[in-house]
Amino acid sequence: MRRPVFKAAVLLIAIGPLLGGCLAKTALDVVTAPVRVASKAVDLATTSQSEADEKRGREIRKREEQIGKLERRQAKEMKLCNEGDEDACEAARKTDAEIADLLPSLPVEE
Repeated sequence: MRRPVFKAAVLLIAIGPLLGGCLAKTALDVVTAPVRVASKAVDLATTSQSEADEKRGREIRKREEQIGKLERRQAKEMKLCNEGDEDACEAARKTDAEIADLLPSLPVEE
């Protein structure tokens, strides 16, 4: 009857050092978890300067593309207007107003 108790004791002594590392790692994970969670939350809540610059660049390129499309449309409308199409003249004026609305949102290039 003493044999099973003795075997269990020997097994626990042999595994003890291995479990100690696991327990220490688990304890470290538990202690550092709130810091990692808070750090991740701050990272998600804030925008770095490079991220802000990239976003601004995308917005500017989108506006430039939109202005380019409007300018091409206006050129077609002006061609028709010069050929005597009054509706095209009105459309060209409206397109010009759309371009004028978008231009102030673009940075001035020096």
